[in-house]
Amino acid sequence: MAKLTINQVLLQGVEAHKTGQMQKAHRLYAAILKIQPKHPDANHNTGLLAVGDGKIELALPFFKTALEANPSIAQFWYSHIVALIKLGRLIDAKALLDQAKSKGIKGADFSQLEQRLNDENKALANKPDYAHNNMGVILQDQGNLEEAIVSYGKALAINPDYADAYFNMGNALQDQGNLEEAIVSYGKALAIKPDYADAYYNTGNALKKQGNLEEAIEAYSKALAIKPDYVVAYYNIGVTLQEQDNLEEAIEAYSKALAIKPDYADAHNNMGCSLKEQGNLEEAIEAYGKAVSLKPDYAVAYYNMGDALQDQGNLEEAIEAFRKALAIEPDYMAAYYNMANALKDQGNLEEAIEAYSKGLAIKPDYESLRAQKLFWQAHICDWNSIAEDLKLIPKLGTTTKYAHPFFLLTLEDAPERHRTRSKIYANVKYPQKPLPVQVKPSQKPGRIRIGYFSSDFREHPVAYLIVNMLEQHNHNQFEIFGYSLHGSQQNEMRQRLTKSFDSFANVEGMSDKAIALQARQDGIDIAVDLNGYTTHACTGIFAYRAAPIQINYLGYPGTMGAEFIDYILADPVLIPEDKRQHYSEQIIYLPNTYQPTDNTRAISDKVITREDMGLPREGFVFCCFNNNYKISPAEFDIWMRVLKNVEGSVLWVLKSNIWAGQNLKRQAEDRGVNAERIIFAERLPQSEHLARQRLADLFLDTFNYNAHTTTSDALWAGLPVITKMGQGFAARVAGSLLNAVGLPELITHNEEDYEALILELATNRKKLAKIKDTLETNRLTQPLFNTELYTKHLEEGYEQAYQNYFQGNLPKPIIVKK
Repeated sequence: MAKLTINQVLLQGVEAHKTGQMQKAHRLYAAILKIQPKHPDANHNTGLLAVGDGKIELALPFFKTALEANPSIAQFWYSHIVALIKLGRLIDAKALLDQAKSKGIKGADFSQLEQRLNDENKALANKPDYAHNNMGVILQDQGNLEEAIVSYGKALAINPDYADAYFNMGNALQDQGNLEEAIVSYGKALAIKPDYADAYYNTGNALKKQGNLEEAIEAYSKALAIKPDYVVAYYNIGVTLQEQDNLEEAIEAYSKALAIKPDYADAHNNMGCSLKEQGNLEEAIEAYGKAVSLKPDYAVAYYNMGDALQDQGNLEEAIEAFRKALAIEPDYMAAYYNMANALKDQGNLEEAIEAYSKGLAIKPDYESLRAQKLFWQAHICDWNSIAEDLKLIPKLGTTTKYAHPFFLLTLEDAPERHRTRSKIYANVKYPQKPLPVQVKPSQKPGRIRIGYFSSDFREHPVAYLIVNMLEQHNHNQFEIFGYSLHGSQQNEMRQRLTKSFDSFANVEGMSDKAIALQARQDGIDIAVDLNGYTTHACTGIFAYRAAPIQINYLGYPGTMGAEFIDYILADPVLIPEDKRQHYSEQIIYLPNTYQPTDNTRAISDKVITREDMGLPREGFVFCCFNNNYKISPAEFDIWMRVLKNVEGSVLWVLKSNIWAGQNLKRQAEDRGVNAERIIFAERLPQSEHLARQRLADLFLDTFNYNAHTTTSDALWAGLPVITKMGQGFAARVAGSLLNAVGLPELITHNEEDYEALILELATNRKKLAKIKDTLETNRLTQPLFNTELYTKHLEEGYEQAYQNYFQGNLPKPIIVKK
């Protein structure tokens, strides 16, 4: 058929139509409309097929499109008017007939239609109940619902057994939002006419809107029992099952709809959504492809396709799909949002920020989008642009609209708002109902089963922190399970992590619900979320309640704000008593620090010189190996003043991306500091990264979001860290680590003391040398790098949490003693 012209296909369709091959005719007309959606003859003939099937209501939009495409064809007017007469819409039919006559349309017997209209109107005079019902339909079409209901009432007052009037009244009540009354009206129609499939179907729609999903499915099923080819009933069963998260059954319902109507674009699209939720990305993309092939202007299906391709990692194709969605719907905010995210994942940060900005130009109050834009502007240190939105930051995600909590951690140190954001985000993003409550065992298990869930079981800061702790677990007391959510590339770290677990499962691609069910089948007692609200978050697994005890640990530096997370692991420095109200979880207080470390980490013995790193042979070297997005003008102002006051000094920072490097140099020049004094460090293997830190003299911490793993790295390498203690979790981590290594004198509490301490140590070499000596001693004697002791304390926290659960208590604060 691909070689035929559209006219040839049309002729084949007409021939099939004439010879009674209706399915073939429908298929041929649909093929034309796929290429030319407004083709007049294909639309008109499709309408005629619908009339022939008794689906006159479905024919009207096709007749309307045909008329709009070519209003000179008399037959198009005639078919449209006849359909309106058959539906009893006599006023509309008369208006259309008058319009045809005024335009002088020739070629159809309009006088016959005029006579038919007169006859129908005379008949109505003898059937006042029918007249009132018909008037109700017209009023309803015009949006006059109250008047329509009055008309239906008049019809029923004359004829109490008028099923259609009850049905139409139900429709009007449903349009008004009076769902309970609508359901009653449909029920009366069904009492009169028990085989009224449409009444069952619309009852299902009203029940679905009420949230009575099981009853809705039952109503749709009754409609199908009467009318087995009721395709939209199958479709809506699928939609309802999907809302219930019964994905397998939803897919089955969509399949039945498609068996009846293979060109049902919406069913293909929703089938794709169900498959995606199952983790079947390839099949989902195929389903979206069918949807857009049938309906080329289907923006939502292009968006969904882009979303699935993005999850697959096919970023170029995802971006193309989002662009197609935007070409159809230029105001499609979600498409801008996800396209920007895909561009960001490609490393095209400037293009991503531009896409975020375009979205905000359309909808300035899209708070989630603005938070994303600000976060990635922070990544490139575009502080001037961030300053334009500073006044908006406190509001973002704190009212009714959500914003991703992680993106705001670096932009303000406000733990009360961090909690509010997390709560709103959790409520909006994870509304699913948990799996049935697990029955508490009658006896304590011989070994408590701990499940660690993470997308970072690979070369990643979290992995470097936890690997030795996992290896130190007491396997006589605990059975340790690992669930890898993303990435399966084999390397030394991955292999080491895998060996540390009693059981290790790669669950990438599985749905959140399926993973939660697997955790339950594995008998997990305590589920530990190592991601929180970070990349490839696994929060949905915990929303389903994977285990009776669920803990937020390490990956996300703050509260989850979610009812389904029971505990957060912390320490008294990190969350002091006066900050506890800012955390929705109960706190498991470890005695020294919340952060695990690996005291077996190798520091490369490779000879690395200052010259190798582009550093001056002489002079004081300040460094900050934090990701650049953590740097703000507040600390940078101080650093630049320090450089001016310490002759020959340089600032050594990590190079996160080319734009950040350019902007930091520009910002230095704006503050009167030669840009050459900013030295950028490229990324190196972990052991070499630790070794090169010995070339620096002092690590300068950031404020709103401290160095976390980076502080641990610096201290393990023997490099002192100066921090300013803030209010929230993310702003207190370095203080927790310095306290645990026995160097509280490096913790400051305001910007003035922070700057003064930097200057003091930079100009007093003896004092700095003494601190370095203390650090060298404390590395192996203080608790921070005592992985064995840390693991025992962690296990004691787990044990207390489980004992509290076993005794039938709600989660409560737990304090692990030294």
